[in-house]
Amino acid sequence: SGGWDKTIKIWDASTGKEDQTLTGHKDGVRTVCFSPNGKRIASGSSDNTIKIWDASTQTLTGHKIGVASLSFSSDGKRIISGGSDKTLKIWDASTGKEIQTFNGHTSTVSSVHFSPDGNRIVSGSWDKTLKIWDASTYQVIKTLTGHTYDVHSVSFSPDGKRIVSGSGDKTVKIWDASTGKEIQTLTGHSCTVYSVSFSPDGKRIASGSEDKTIKIWQAE
Repeated sequence: SGGWDKTIKIWDASTGKEDQTLTGHKDGVRTVCFSPNGKRIASGSSDNTIKIWDASTQTLTGHKIGVASLSFSSDGKRIISGGSDKTLKIWDASTGKEIQTFNGHTSTVSSVHFSPDGNRIVSGSWDKTLKIWDASTYQVIKTLTGHTYDVHSVSFSPDGKRIVSGSGDKTVKIWDASTGKEIQTLTGHSCTVYSVSFSPDGKRIASGSEDKTIKIWQAE
């Protein structure tokens, strides 16, 4: 977990006890994620940096304004980040070097996620759009429109065929990842939807909202 107290905490998932506190960021930690093999953690902060934590911590600098979202590729070799500077950046997870900067959004990039095969990236932005990017050419494949307010969270399904998004318009939307067409809009939250995620089998979606509830939806 990451907090506005500038720290990352690692917890025992069985007992709920704190295992370790990681310090080093100079401002609130807005996003954290484990590498696929569970041996490293990436954190993004309002201090404009990304840190990779293991035996020796790396600091990745390049975003001009706070880092809002992170995602490892499935092979753990790359990290994608989204920032309040309206850009996405791909990083080499081993060396910490920036590989590419993506431009296209007109506001904060609030959420990013690699497709399971690592060939595409989806991003959600406060400009109300989602974008699907080619992870090799760094070009936009599709721009998805339909939300009427900021997009706060995006995620690919485990098979890479669908995308789910949550927005300030209080809705959850499911999209066809190939065509970019909206499949379904899920309504029920009474405030901003800040987080969405597919279940491992892709049959359900969980959404978390400012209305203080989590909802589980059938995705098929």
